[in-house]
Amino acid sequence: MAKVENRTLREIMTKDVATVTLKDNVFEAAVKMRDWNVGVIPVVDEQNDVIGVITDRDIVIRGIAEKREGSAAIGDVMSRDIILGRPDMTVDEAAKIMAQHQIRRLPVVENGKLVGIVAIGDMAVRQAHHDEASEALYEISEQAPRH
Repeated sequence: MAKVENRTLREIMTKDVATVTLKDNVFEAAVKMRDWNVGVIPVVDEQNDVIGVITDRDIVIRGIAEKREGSAAIGDVMSRDIILGRPDMTVDEAAKIMAQHQIRRLPVVENGKLVGIVAIGDMAVRQAHHDEASEALYEISEQAPRH
């Protein structure tokens, strides 16, 4: 095991990640969130490049609150302005980026392809960088949501 200071996202990220494409609809994304017990799903293209994410909040704010049907296209509600991590990024670097951008989950890409996802909770649960993850979570929670 690497020293705590040198732990990378590759070591802590979730590698089995549910995804959707622009061919899916909001209802299908919501069912996938329920089945996978997640609040965010990366949106990928045919080459598995991340082009956005759809969150449970996106579905509520851009979907239901705007009276869109469950058959609405993913592209109508997804977040396109996303921040991505790299597998070789340290946990500390990721925590700082997540705090700076007020995000709780970070899709991880390698050569443009989705290889995993890291949540702020993953950092705290694994105790690798508990202080940094706790500080990032505090900063994210204290500031207004980005959407």
